[in-house]
Amino acid sequence: MFARTQRLTLRPSWLEDAETIAQAIAHEEVAFKLARLPWPYTIDDARAWLMRVPAPGDVSLSILAHEGGTKPRLIGGIGIHPDGDAHELGYWLTPNAWGKGYATEAARAVVGMARYALGLQRLTSGYFVDNPASGRVLTKLGFKPTGFVVPRLCLAIGEERACALMALDLTGGELADPTRMAA
Repeated sequence: MFARTQRLTLRPSWLEDAETIAQAIAHEEVAFKLARLPWPYTIDDARAWLMRVPAPGDVSLSILAHEGGTKPRLIGGIGIHPDGDAHELGYWLTPNAWGKGYATEAARAVVGMARYALGLQRLTSGYFVDNPASGRVLTKLGFKPTGFVVPRLCLAIGEERACALMALDLTGGELADPTRMAA
């Protein structure tokens, strides 16, 4: 799947992206906000992730910024991943892309994919409670707190941390900003 927003292109990640992905994600401040990222993160980790066989229904996309007439640059990743009988939205951005609205813009496009291209009825997500910026992104997208804060392993630090769970009902309403997408 591919999507294009005003400032971003979302596309599948390719093996030749391994070095760029490793450089973008290999920051403690990123790794410590994610559940499944090993630390330290190396180019070999990126290659292994890119060569994995995705589960049915797994959508993983690179986020490339293309604003201002500059060459597109990889600034993060986003995806929808099967999680039991649910589908979980996850995302990350490299630190110099924080605070610019990219996560919300990319996630809005992926929520549209979930609703219109994949036909999903519900998405789940979560964020470590010491990362309230991620909670604000989810709230802007319409996610609602489930009322559960659960321990979740942060692989990078090897400890469980408090994770606030959220969910989004995709069965009603329309997206305010439909995104151009292709399968």
